[in-house]
Amino acid sequence: MITRTNTRVIIERSAEQATVFAATLFKTIVCDAVEREGAANLALAGGTTPHNLYRILAAGAAVGEVPWESTEIFFGDERDVPHDHVESNYYMAQKTLLDHIPVEPWRVHPMRADAEDIELAAHEYEQTVRQIVAPDQHGAPRFTLILLGMGADGHTASLFPDSHEALNEPRKLVVGHFVPVLGRKRITFTFPMINAAQHVLLLVTGQDKADAVSRLLSEDEEVRSSIPASRVGPHDGMLTIVLDEAAAGAVR
Repeated sequence: MITRTNTRVIIERSAEQATVFAATLFKTIVCDAVEREGAANLALAGGTTPHNLYRILAAGAAVGEVPWESTEIFFGDERDVPHDHVESNYYMAQKTLLDHIPVEPWRVHPMRADAEDIELAAHEYEQTVRQIVAPDQHGAPRFTLILLGMGADGHTASLFPDSHEALNEPRKLVVGHFVPVLGRKRITFTFPMINAAQHVLLLVTGQDKADAVSRLLSEDEEVRSSIPASRVGPHDGMLTIVLDEAAAGAVR
């Protein structure tokens, strides 16, 4: 384990072990928050990495491992497809997790990234978050936990290396934007939202992520700042980065 101020890095032998660790941490954070505050506000990730994490969490629902009935579930980003499309982050979470846990439908808040006016949809989503999630001292909603992944190019949520306006957005907490490298639109949390969280869990597995991980954990600021994920750093919270050995590469 590597520990820095407000950041810890966990390296597990396999992707399966990394996912189990992440699931255990997820459960602990949610249970502690519900016991302490009576509720937990969560933001889920899309992409390929969370699949097995969600399945582990869903399996635990049968024995009441997580008080899902006391959670509000949001999404950190979404693709410009309908909610029933196989590429939708919501659809993936629904099939692997949401359909299997005792959470009321009105407590689940998908993004409307297929809306004709994606900027308006992003604004409306930010207002929904603000209505439900209590703010931190700076006025940004303070999530209990935001789950993130990272791509081989170092993107996280839908904050890509060439998404300059979204990467540098200082005020809006949710933006709808065109991603040049994809040729498509996305809705995403911005860093002011992400970094207001109590906990951020960044789960990264696979050898194809090794170069991005080495940059993320580099002691060289110029190297580290070359990828979007390096900007994740809760102001008054904890960032936990969970890796398998393939993603960690030479990092120890």
